[in-house]
Amino acid sequence: MSQADIPQLKKIASQVRRDIVRMVHACQSGHPGGSLGCTDFFVALYFHILKHDPKFNMAGNGEDLFFLSNGHISPVWYSTLARSGYFDIKELATFRKLDSRLQGHPATHEHLPGIRIASGSLGQGLSVALGAAQAKKLSNDDRFVFVLMGDGELQEGQVWEAAMYAAHNKMDNVIASIDYNGQQIDGPVNKILNLLDLKAKWEAFGWEVIDSNGNNMEEIVKTLEYAKTQAKKGKPVLNLMKTEMGFGVDYMVGSHKWHGVAPNDEELAKALAQLEQTLGDY
Repeated sequence: MSQADIPQLKKIASQVRRDIVRMVHACQSGHPGGSLGCTDFFVALYFHILKHDPKFNMAGNGEDLFFLSNGHISPVWYSTLARSGYFDIKELATFRKLDSRLQGHPATHEHLPGIRIASGSLGQGLSVALGAAQAKKLSNDDRFVFVLMGDGELQEGQVWEAAMYAAHNKMDNVIASIDYNGQQIDGPVNKILNLLDLKAKWEAFGWEVIDSNGNNMEEIVKTLEYAKTQAKKGKPVLNLMKTEMGFGVDYMVGSHKWHGVAPNDEELAKALAQLEQTLGDY
């Protein structure tokens, strides 16, 4: 896909945020907080960074691949996929409905374009991304593998096994990002199980670590572009991305209470009043 400029990316992000709150409201179920917080990342990735084809081939040979580990933020991914041409945006209206391809957590059995693994069981995405990255190396495919994880899921031990494996095997075609919003379903991450100094931990595990502001479009684009220049140098790359849960909707910002709660009619109206309609609602 052709690269969009920063003003256009911001317009797309506003529309994606509208999609998110409308989708979750319509079925009164889903995860708006993390989806809103990661919107700028997804839009930057799909509309500027990734080399990808919305016609979608499961193998993804010659393309960049993306895996979502924290699958509960599916609303932002579905909206981004639809807005970038993977399927009709009207299908967003089926989110979490019976027989919908847009399940609460991404799944593969309905063959939704853009989805390569089922996700939602936290802690597994990095391992899958490393498998894909290793396959690319074996087939001399020089494209990148991207993966997004939540900070709460770093409490899963499998993440750290994968992190060790990646550095030991010089998986330098992997660019991982962490949605570092400090919130998880039961409350602040540092009160549930403190992650302490994440940058120091990942560096100690042998990764190249970059700090970024995931809610600033200019910065996240520059960070992901920079990450690509640091890859292929013998180390996997980590984008430690600070975000705010619920970003873009003032009453949701920074609160774990909006991790998995749908807005009511009045709250939806308040949210939509803050989010510009730029591409047309579905």
